[in-house]
Amino acid sequence: MNLHDILQTPDEHVRFAVYLDKLQQVAVPDEVDLVARVLTDPDRTMAQSAVLRHLDGRAAYLHPGPGYEAWAQAMTQATIDHPFLAQRLREWSLLRAISLKLPWQPGDLLESSNWLQLKTAAGTNTEAIEILAEAGRTKRIRHAARTSLNHRSVS
Repeated sequence: MNLHDILQTPDEHVRFAVYLDKLQQVAVPDEVDLVARVLTDPDRTMAQSAVLRHLDGRAAYLHPGPGYEAWAQAMTQATIDHPFLAQRLREWSLLRAISLKLPWQPGDLLESSNWLQLKTAAGTNTEAIEILAEAGRTKRIRHAARTSLNHRSVS
């Protein structure tokens, strides 16, 4: 099924599943084009959801390694007209910096989404976890960070 045929399918659930399948199988050189084409679907929310799943999966796999930077830059261009997706990519880059102990700013972490703060609270950077234990966005985040710190002190 090509993308033109997919767009002719009226059921967004079917299109979503097909998009996920295509995104999972896409060759690296074709990834940016496919992401951009999926984002042309008339059901903007569904298309963004499919791309978000793809971005999260690829970023989780790539973020510790050297290939992440080029991939994230390419995906940023493909998602530039989609603020939520662009924000998620920025947050993956911040998570990468925090996880790999690269330069990052505490203010960026404190201004980030609950998603990133929870991911960071479950991570390994003690400085970031301490910041979230003290000033995380929600009680849930502060609790998760304190619990993570307590587990570290027991281990």
